[in-house]
Amino acid sequence: MNRTGRVFLVGAGPGDPGLLTLRGKQCLERADVVLYDRLVSSAVLSLSPPNAEKLYVGKERENHAVRQDEINELMVERALAGQTVVRLKGGDPFVFGRGGEEAEVLRRQGIEFEVVPGVSSAIAAPAYAGIPITYREVATGFHVVTGHECVASPKTPWPLFAAKTQTLVILMGLSHLTEIVANLLQHGRSPKTPVALIRWGTTARQETVFGTLADIAGTAQATGIEPPVVIVVGEVVHKAQDLAWFSPDGAALDSMRV
Repeated sequence: MNRTGRVFLVGAGPGDPGLLTLRGKQCLERADVVLYDRLVSSAVLSLSPPNAEKLYVGKERENHAVRQDEINELMVERALAGQTVVRLKGGDPFVFGRGGEEAEVLRRQGIEFEVVPGVSSAIAAPAYAGIPITYREVATGFHVVTGHECVASPKTPWPLFAAKTQTLVILMGLSHLTEIVANLLQHGRSPKTPVALIRWGTTARQETVFGTLADIAGTAQATGIEPPVVIVVGEVVHKAQDLAWFSPDGAALDSMRV
């Protein structure tokens, strides 16, 4: 009878493979099978052994390659067969990555697991765009939400999100941008509030579109910007004028270092 394997829920980071943690690299190097998401870079995936099985289980809006229950079954099946499984997720497993749900499944099945945190795009993308999401006397805190949940939930605390001293970071929110803007304006956020749309943050494909709450929906449509995009709303967006440091043109070589 095979010995039960182990599952590592690993955060691959926001895109730049240089932001993968050392522990994440160690887990990949010992993997028998890797279940990886859509935004995981090929450079990170290549750290697994050549003979490791690599299974794509990514999700896009309205297009899931593999259902979540199937992913759960794969993890359990391979671990029970004695394999070392790496569930490789973009960003951090516990930041809108359904890592908590997967950990619960593993615990119920009596399978040993480890959570390896990753750098979330909610923090990394703004940083690479020169935007500090907190800044003394400008932004005393920040909130991270997903686009769908913040517009769909009746419990969304829009008055809190609309406070001038708070930075709002929205993941997977581009298709809901008009609704998000309307809610913020309705709850008192100034139309002059700066907004940044950061596409493919931390990678050689990074681009940033700037605007204000008054015009960002129209600007997004005019530029044709498409996901994946991190949306940042707040006065700290002005800091990008002075603090932008990352050059996508020079990112390719540096980002290969892990």
